[in-house]
Amino acid sequence: MESSVLTAVLLPLALFVIMLGMGLGLTVADFKRVVVEPRAMVLGLVAQLVMLPLVGLGLAIAFPLSSELAVGVMVLAACPGGPTSNLISYLVGGNVALSISLTAISSLITVFTIPLVVNGAMQVFMGSGTSLQLPFATTVLQIAVITLIPVGLGMVLHRFRPRLAAQLESGVKWLSLGFLGLIIAGLLVQERANVVSFFVQVGLVALTLNLVTMALGYGIGRWGRLPEPSVRAITVEVGIQNGTLAIAVASAPTLLNMPTLAIPAAIYSLLMFATSALFAIWVRQTSQRGSA
Repeated sequence: MESSVLTAVLLPLALFVIMLGMGLGLTVADFKRVVVEPRAMVLGLVAQLVMLPLVGLGLAIAFPLSSELAVGVMVLAACPGGPTSNLISYLVGGNVALSISLTAISSLITVFTIPLVVNGAMQVFMGSGTSLQLPFATTVLQIAVITLIPVGLGMVLHRFRPRLAAQLESGVKWLSLGFLGLIIAGLLVQERANVVSFFVQVGLVALTLNLVTMALGYGIGRWGRLPEPSVRAITVEVGIQNGTLAIAVASAPTLLNMPTLAIPAAIYSLLMFATSALFAIWVRQTSQRGSA
């Protein structure tokens, strides 16, 4: 995969819109839930920020991947949940407030942890002699600019123009999904000669990462004896990563500038909609049996 206008221009724009949409639904009170709901928040954050990269590392080692694709899996595993996870949490009857809070807090923390995880993965899979590294300070600044600024802008609109924010939120959320679909479609069209090869190379590991982390989130929620809506929210937050951010980190000219590393995230972003739909069906059937 080669860098293009798609990854240099459209991708940052899409990420800005996506993070703006997330901010439109956030208030300062959402961050206060870290204190109000400490058990659910702590369990969700530990699963997302510690266990998820460890699962990614295990899969990257276990599967016969090239060094670039292995690092791509780790880029994906290092990313937080995104607005898509908030939408899916809503659709499956999850605790949306918890989902939004987890997304917000993990997005803040991963600004700092992404360069650490990715640089460590490069040392493991590409060797200590690799000259390609994410400069920590520069990467933190750039990820902050393309994530925290639009989130902050959305929160300001929510605070001072709540009616406008409410009107924009739904449209921006669906526009975000449209942008994500356009980016994935663009990447696949750009690499149409290699699409089948990409699925063969990383389809199984991307699907495994998705399913294992969703199961991990569900298990942790059950172990923590959380209410069912919170269990569903953690399941989705841990299992659905911000694929747009992963693609941006991998392929943006000002960051890694290695679009090949974006392949796992692009394939994952396609698969996660299918697994989310299956999870929603399973939740509905389980709820119907429980109410019968």
